[in-house]
Amino acid sequence: MYFPTHLATAALLGRWSRLSVPWLVVGAALPDVVDKPLALSGVADLYHTVGHTALLAPVAVALALASPAGRAVAVGWGSHLFLDALHVVLNGRPGDALFLGWPLVVPPDPLAMPPGEFTVHYLWSPSFVLECLFWALAGVVLLRAVRSDRPIRELWTPSSRRSEPNSDRDDADR
Repeated sequence: MYFPTHLATAALLGRWSRLSVPWLVVGAALPDVVDKPLALSGVADLYHTVGHTALLAPVAVALALASPAGRAVAVGWGSHLFLDALHVVLNGRPGDALFLGWPLVVPPDPLAMPPGEFTVHYLWSPSFVLECLFWALAGVVLLRAVRSDRPIRELWTPSSRRSEPNSDRDDADR
């Protein structure tokens, strides 16, 4: 999946949960923020290594137990790994999901393409179509929210979490 899709997924998770949207987005960004520079600079051979390994799950659990922000980071990170694993499985390369076990397990024939070459390869793949459907759905949700005349800042706050400010009228009715 593309980086913006990971970020949007995290934002939508925050929209429909009690988790912090900014911290979810941070967690969802972490795997690529760590691994892409390592691969582009030649330090790592693959684009799914340190940040994408499920062997960091104990660290994520510790973060989740430490604070609400840590819980959001852990969920964001987990959503990124889930989407990347779903991506390779949908595209007919289930063996590539072994990146989750890095460095103990390495995919037998990883698709180690640079980003530009990967984009050409990715177009019209099954997960590309799924990603397009996701963005269409996200656009519909955003359009409906904007048309509801709610302030933009409320678009990311679920209705159950919004608190109505006390007005003078409320005080007078008591």
